[in-house]
Amino acid sequence: MNVQEEILEKIKKYQKIIIHRHQRPDPDAIGSQMGLAEILKVSFPTKEIFMVGKKIPGFAWIGEMDEIDNEVFDDALVIVTDTANAPRIDDRRFDQGDMLIKIDHHPNDEPYGDIMLVKTEASSCSEIIYDFYHHFKDELTLPQNAAHALLAGIIGDTGRYLYPATTAHTMKVAAALMELGADNSKIGQQENEMPLPVARLSAYVYENLEIMSHGAAYLILTTEILDKFDLKDSGTSGIVPLPGQISDVVSWAIFVQQDDKSYRVRLRSKGEPINEIAKLHDGGGHPLASGAKAKDDEEVKEIITQLDQLTKENEV
Repeated sequence: MNVQEEILEKIKKYQKIIIHRHQRPDPDAIGSQMGLAEILKVSFPTKEIFMVGKKIPGFAWIGEMDEIDNEVFDDALVIVTDTANAPRIDDRRFDQGDMLIKIDHHPNDEPYGDIMLVKTEASSCSEIIYDFYHHFKDELTLPQNAAHALLAGIIGDTGRYLYPATTAHTMKVAAALMELGADNSKIGQQENEMPLPVARLSAYVYENLEIMSHGAAYLILTTEILDKFDLKDSGTSGIVPLPGQISDVVSWAIFVQQDDKSYRVRLRSKGEPINEIAKLHDGGGHPLASGAKAKDDEEVKEIITQLDQLTKENEV
């Protein structure tokens, strides 16, 4: 019995299934979570299927979360999608169920759960969920709203098919989801739009991005700067890809100050893996897209130095 078969067996066994994703979700976190939930709701109409986590108004167009009591976790199967490590799981009750399954596409550096389906070669967790459905397409049904959610996840995690993780298989999955009713153009437009404060912050990014001699770049967003644009940390995700549009930039870091004066760090690269730098600073992720933390300004400087050294060592 392979992992997919084992997961389907557990899904069939449990009457209650609760699906989690990571904190500060992106379209793939919400998309994979909702996509799986809607597949299971239609395929097993007598089961109780729930999606939990903080409600994010900006992602209501993909799906809405459920509010459930602690007792619901009793004798429940818990599935976590798109989350590399347990500390990032949204809704800390994830370990109160009877069994825990991890479905993810990040490097499995911090395994958790009783069963793990991890495919790092996949463009997104949404792609993995579609493949799971397709493997059992004679037993499972994928409704239009699930296709919508999964395609939103794929478009989000591939940067609208721009990132290297986009494969021929990814495009086949996207085409299949479109055939099932997902509107690629509408979803792409939805993910491309930004609120006016984020648009103004984008101009600030281009004006203030520091680009070093070997192609590493960085931007520090303090709480004072975010207040000026009437934004919080959650509103900054849209500006993270922007430095990559500059031809001189090969890797970059965005530092976003938190209320406790520490920094959330987003690391990106066009070629050289930066996830090893992230691991040195309480983080991790994909080779070309990772997250980390910096406790103070000194650690910020340390990360900038490491990023500069990496680009220097790999300069052509």
